[in-house]
Amino acid sequence: MDNVAKIAAGEKAAEYIKDGMTIGLGSGSTVYWTIQKIGELVSQGLQIKAIPSSTGTERLANEAGIPLTTFSEVKELDLSIDGADEVDPAFQLIKGGGGALVREKFVDAFTKKFIVVVDESKKVPMLGAFPLPVEVIPFGWEMTFRSLADLGCTPVLRKKDNHIFLSDNGNYIIDCHFSKIEHPSTLHHHLKQLLGVVETGLFIDMADVVIVGKENGVEILEARE
Repeated sequence: MDNVAKIAAGEKAAEYIKDGMTIGLGSGSTVYWTIQKIGELVSQGLQIKAIPSSTGTERLANEAGIPLTTFSEVKELDLSIDGADEVDPAFQLIKGGGGALVREKFVDAFTKKFIVVVDESKKVPMLGAFPLPVEVIPFGWEMTFRSLADLGCTPVLRKKDNHIFLSDNGNYIIDCHFSKIEHPSTLHHHLKQLLGVVETGLFIDMADVVIVGKENGVEILEARE
């Protein structure tokens, strides 16, 4: 069922793409299906360019035959499609489970329309059950780690295969276990003030449309103006 929902949401998002657009491609297991669908449309003649949010997405886009560009060529994207680890009723997001949060935020911020694709499990009444990723510079990360703990979370330095995980930017990621985040915007601003913090996985007031994949189709939610 889970895969059916992801495919439904991912492919639905591709319907928003029009000929001549420059789009942002995010990361994640649901966006994977968006990329596959876009590749199919490109092979049928759709003319677009895309900016990928991670090296993994760049690889998938290349394999799908999607033409790529960069922010040196583009000032604003027409549309961005990205996944999320959690979405609350106010469309605030936690992202960064895959470690691409900084690049994702660039792709999702400099766009006219940001579409989030998720399955039902990512819809939550309140953010925080999923650990909040915070990208930090490696130098002095121990001090940043302590500062994060002082904000009331249990911080964990992300590792992969027993080695410290490196983001595409060469930084570390500290996963912050808050259990619940009652005021996402306030927390984001507090975190950004900490020395060593590059960016947080809180995406505040950014999403325009949330496409929720379900077993029997999709639910489309639009943010209130």
